[in-house]
Amino acid sequence: MQRMNSGAMGRREFMQGAVGAGIVATAGAALAEEPVPAKVKGAIQQSLCVWNFAPLTVEDLAQQAVALGLKSLELLGPEHFPMLSRYGLTCAIFGRHGFSKGFAHREEHAECTAACLKAIDEASAFGAPNIITFSGFARGIGREAGVRNMIEGLKTLAAHAEKRGVTVCLEMLNSRVDVPMKGHPDYFCDDIDLSVDIVKAVSSERVKVLFDLYHVQIMHGDVSRRLRQHAPWIGHVHTAGNPGRCDLDAVDQELNYPALMKVLLEVGYRGFVGQEFIPRAGDKAGNIKALKAAVRLCDV
Repeated sequence: MQRMNSGAMGRREFMQGAVGAGIVATAGAALAEEPVPAKVKGAIQQSLCVWNFAPLTVEDLAQQAVALGLKSLELLGPEHFPMLSRYGLTCAIFGRHGFSKGFAHREEHAECTAACLKAIDEASAFGAPNIITFSGFARGIGREAGVRNMIEGLKTLAAHAEKRGVTVCLEMLNSRVDVPMKGHPDYFCDDIDLSVDIVKAVSSERVKVLFDLYHVQIMHGDVSRRLRQHAPWIGHVHTAGNPGRCDLDAVDQELNYPALMKVLLEVGYRGFVGQEFIPRAGDKAGNIKALKAAVRLCDV
């Protein structure tokens, strides 16, 4: 697979390539044999990302979400919204541009603004709460200039997002890990504190950050304190085990997910937590087992 930090492929393209034309296929025999699990308590609203659980199809994941009592799949386009409606699911967050471009460069503003405004309208029409946006790569731009451009660009979205009742979430990504879809060297907004400062400067209740626990752990650590510190500015949350962006088990990774979920409840966070880890198993049965274990772990 081509390196993701080249900007040649984003999450949506990755998911489409992995899932392909099978998105509307019914669950196979291996899925049918799975016992019906008990539904979650639901104090934490969980959502399943779709690109990371391949070869499970979008419809496979919809069926798993319903069985577990979840309310959302995410990071899939509006072409899948009719299918989500059939399963009684929403889309917690999605976007219309990839992470290689964003608002750190003024010359990319027009393209990213148009993409985000379209996504805001699509989200509003469907009842989805959030859209995702990015800074793009630094490519030599200075921190001060990039921050200024970020604030200016995000301000172009704020009024429309407020009018439509949709939150624009700026995602911070780690720039340390040089492995496709596990890190993004040269990504501009690789600092959660800086990312929060940017959305604060935009000064809109509809422009917040996507707090990815995996990326924050890699770049900063001290995750619980930062959740408390930045709580008012968190619009969405993502999970993954570190190191490796793998399963959320307590054996091979360093984040204490039940404790972090309790912090989210403590600070009054009521948004979605998207499961965006890449299961080690890599096959349908193993991925289902991993996603169920992660959902249970976060169901505090």
